[in-house]
Amino acid sequence: MIWWRYKVKNKKIKEYLLRIPIYAFTLLFVVLPLVYMVVISFLTKASTWGFDLTPTLDNYKKVFEPFYLNIFLQSLKLALASTLLVILIGYPFGYFMGRLDMKWKRRMMMLLMIPFWTSGLIRLNGWIIIFRSNGVLDKLLMFLGITKSPLKLLYTYPAVLVGMVYFLLPFMILSVYSSVEKMDWSLIEASRDLGASKMEAFLTVTLRLTMPGLLSGVVLTFVPSMGLFYISDILGGNKIVLIGSVIVEQLTKLRNIPFAAALSVILMLLTTLFLRIYKRISGTGELEGLF
Repeated sequence: MIWWRYKVKNKKIKEYLLRIPIYAFTLLFVVLPLVYMVVISFLTKASTWGFDLTPTLDNYKKVFEPFYLNIFLQSLKLALASTLLVILIGYPFGYFMGRLDMKWKRRMMMLLMIPFWTSGLIRLNGWIIIFRSNGVLDKLLMFLGITKSPLKLLYTYPAVLVGMVYFLLPFMILSVYSSVEKMDWSLIEASRDLGASKMEAFLTVTLRLTMPGLLSGVVLTFVPSMGLFYISDILGGNKIVLIGSVIVEQLTKLRNIPFAAALSVILMLLTTLFLRIYKRISGTGELEGLF
């Protein structure tokens, strides 16, 4: 009996020892950088580079100026628009992908993964070739007789929106697909036997069962779209400015590290708020299809 108690105690010690590297990694690469960023956001910009140790609230006062609030609003609008389009395209795709047999599931999964093997910048340059004046899309539209002259599609809001949807669509598809694979299809058959139409069965059974995947896809789409500044820079030029672009500009060009940190803190708080809303609605902190 004494040996058994010692063995259990020893296992607990082993568990704690195994957790030490995880705790150390989280502390060094997650907690300390976040604390460092928050502390810098309350300091003063130096005259040349870096920051002084003089505390101030001017950085946060500047965040709430109309110019920067408008950029936050533009970023939110673009994130909402791209998320809505991703839902409209990705949910049906993930649903029907989940209903395929195993052979076609593997093929579709491979088609989704192949683009990730190529650099995102190279793929964005491919969209430039498509959208530019007298590009692939222009020639196709004129060949079909839809347009008579080249369109100005590159460096516009629709071009940035297409780029956002293109980059974020796989996350929605995989999240919904993961939920569809776990569904109990006998529940749908039961609802049909009880007199529900196909639409009623979908709304009352299928949609509810796949809601965790849908909400996970929304999180994985909305949150990154607030900071994917390189998409707006490449496909939108200087016309579409996101909050991520402002942070990069403050760091690299204006060298205002404290203000960039303040903008990052506000963006982090918005992301945390969105994740809290997701957790409250879904009842779980895990993202479907990834963890």
